[in-house]
Amino acid sequence: MSSEELPRSVIAPLSGWGLRPTETCPAYRPEDERDLRTLVEGSEEGTLIARGLGRSYGDAALNAEGAVVLSDRLDHLLDFDEATGVLRCQAAVSLADLIEIFLPRGWFFPVTPGTKNVSVGGAIASDVHGKNHHSSGSMAAAVNRFRLMTARGAIVECSRDTNAEIFWATLGGMGLTGIILDAEIRLMPLETGFMHAEYEQIPNLESLIEKMNEADQRFAYTVAWVDSMATGASLGKSVLMRANHLSLADLPAKYRDNPHPPLNASKLGVPFMFPSFTINRLTMKAFNWAFYTRHYTREETAHCNSFFYPLDSIQNWNRGYGTRGVLQYQCVIPEEHAVVGNRRILEELNRSGIGSFLTVLKTLGAASEGHLSFPTPGKTLAIDLPFTGPEVTEALHRCDEIVLEHGGRVYLAKDACMRRESFEAMYPRLEEWKAIKAEIDPDTRFSSSQARRLGLVEGV
Repeated sequence: MSSEELPRSVIAPLSGWGLRPTETCPAYRPEDERDLRTLVEGSEEGTLIARGLGRSYGDAALNAEGAVVLSDRLDHLLDFDEATGVLRCQAAVSLADLIEIFLPRGWFFPVTPGTKNVSVGGAIASDVHGKNHHSSGSMAAAVNRFRLMTARGAIVECSRDTNAEIFWATLGGMGLTGIILDAEIRLMPLETGFMHAEYEQIPNLESLIEKMNEADQRFAYTVAWVDSMATGASLGKSVLMRANHLSLADLPAKYRDNPHPPLNASKLGVPFMFPSFTINRLTMKAFNWAFYTRHYTREETAHCNSFFYPLDSIQNWNRGYGTRGVLQYQCVIPEEHAVVGNRRILEELNRSGIGSFLTVLKTLGAASEGHLSFPTPGKTLAIDLPFTGPEVTEALHRCDEIVLEHGGRVYLAKDACMRRESFEAMYPRLEEWKAIKAEIDPDTRFSSSQARRLGLVEGV
């Protein structure tokens, strides 16, 4: 392959959303499938990894020892059935694009994480989940089929009935089985773009989990913001947020003239990296106090954009953590150990002197069949931790031990520092996945910095 066929650019630095780690990675930007096949078959770098919108936190879409494929040009809608809501689109289409186009038509994405700025391909590769996993499952539940470009440039159709093993190895497989080209997904019909939302202040972790279990029976969406710095009898002090989509009949009269309002583009943003000294326990305690106080017990009608994506209202909010970045840690503890396990994690972080602006707890329901899919029944805790030094990584390794002790696992899309031995113990179907990977990618064409760190690939 000549440089004229597919120009190469070097991006430095390149990082995940957490801005840590950063690596210098050669990067290609194919214009179409033909370019992509030429790249896969003949680029001079030994390994490749696809990158969507860069919203995984750590090194899952980095490849300092190979190259990164920037897929943003492959972002076209291909087909839509207005009667069934079945959509076919290229993998770089974002959830934000889909919501902007289809919400005014009465359709919504059925599984949405905490940001809409993720690509369809990335959502499949991470088998993303949202506030409704207990009621609707993960991304796997919304996908009918997808096309995958494998290590030798072949295009494979994957579904539950066709190449099913590759289908399930790719869902949650972090882009290591090949490059997702396009997917057929099922959108969810909505009569309105509004939610009935309820907020309730909760005094501690035990009460929170009890209330959340009750809410999961009545609400499609539940999530709790947790004050990670509260201690003693107040450990787990939180705000429980619950919501259901509003029907047109139940929508307040003042909204009925425009039941599907468009998403408003964010005008706020963080224009530069904050100085590191602004992130400290004093500012975090002040933020946690303000959040808890503001979200007093109440009910309201909320636009789905504000309920699902509050952080998207501030562009580049990750810059607020400064150049040292942020490590997001997300784990799941099985339901029978949810109180004890999550209590121990919060206590460990407090004992280590580590605080967080953003800590959330959600319920996960039944697991999908994805070999490396993260969601499994239990309570999942996600914590944004400003990186202040190696003590943060050391504390997270101790949290890994707590998670393992209680039969849980850590989310690969958020991971930046897990040890290989911990990962191998958390994912019992790893060897099954490796066997499928070896069959369709025998020379390990697809790899990443995370894959090498965790031993998902060997010898590259």
